[in-house]
Amino acid sequence: MEPGVWGNRTTVTEFVLLGLTGNVRLQLILFVVFFFAYILTVGGNFSILAAIFVEPKLHTPMYYFLGTLSLLDIGCINVTVPPMLVCLLAHQCRVPYTACISQLFFFHLLAGVDCHLLTAMAYDRYLAICQPLTYSIRMSREVQVILVGICCTVSFINALTHTVAVSVLDFCGPNVVNHFYCDLPPLFQLSCSSIHLNGQLLFVGATFMGVVPMILISVSYANVAAAVLRIRSAEGRKKAFSTCGSHLTVVCIFYGTGFFSYMRLGSVSASDKDKGIGIFNTILNPMLNPVIYSLRNPDVQGALKRVLTGKRHLV
Repeated sequence: MEPGVWGNRTTVTEFVLLGLTGNVRLQLILFVVFFFAYILTVGGNFSILAAIFVEPKLHTPMYYFLGTLSLLDIGCINVTVPPMLVCLLAHQCRVPYTACISQLFFFHLLAGVDCHLLTAMAYDRYLAICQPLTYSIRMSREVQVILVGICCTVSFINALTHTVAVSVLDFCGPNVVNHFYCDLPPLFQLSCSSIHLNGQLLFVGATFMGVVPMILISVSYANVAAAVLRIRSAEGRKKAFSTCGSHLTVVCIFYGTGFFSYMRLGSVSASDKDKGIGIFNTILNPMLNPVIYSLRNPDVQGALKRVLTGKRHLV
């Protein structure tokens, strides 16, 4: 910290992240665990991208969105995990103020696109199952690009709003963040100015980034369920539900951890539970997505085998 322009007050120029633990031996173990989790996550998501690229059967809107989701997962884990790994090796974590604010912006930007992209994927499943005759028109390549563009725009506005609102707060000490990356609740706890506006912005942001998408996803799948139940063939119903099962699993995990992190507006105090949820948000979710989407999908499995063995698909 250094003297500020408010007389005896000081202004924070860097934050000290406490990380996951202060135990040096445990830090080395966590480094190994999270390093391999990072490699698996990046490798798994790049494998999904390669599978979508080489397999003609996967050149569909659903896999266009899945490929975009994989790119977002790669970006999201790169924003948080490499700095955490460096801190675990160094046994301390001092982050400049500007780097902390930048990390907060990019994390909320990428996670926000994730939120709305999952909504676009639910809409895609609704059109494919409930409106199959007009699906190719309603989900053309232009529509796909527009949907992803809307997701990015809304998320950018949300992330920029929170970043600007945090950057105008006064941080005059202490500067110790009880977390392993810079996020809104632990930074709110350190502010020596009013965070009333930030709390309101967090509520509005959580509504548009979480509640509204969840409502749209629920409506989409309510219509999907009604349409599937009208299918007379048991095999047809099973096939229709299987195309939605992976997406619903990802939605439940993603939104479940997200709501726990950002909808508890009554308290901004950081805790070890927040760190556990942070691990889900930044590491486990991106790592599980490739597994979930490929586990019960024979097309993805076949494409992954061709990618790993170097065999080309014969048309």
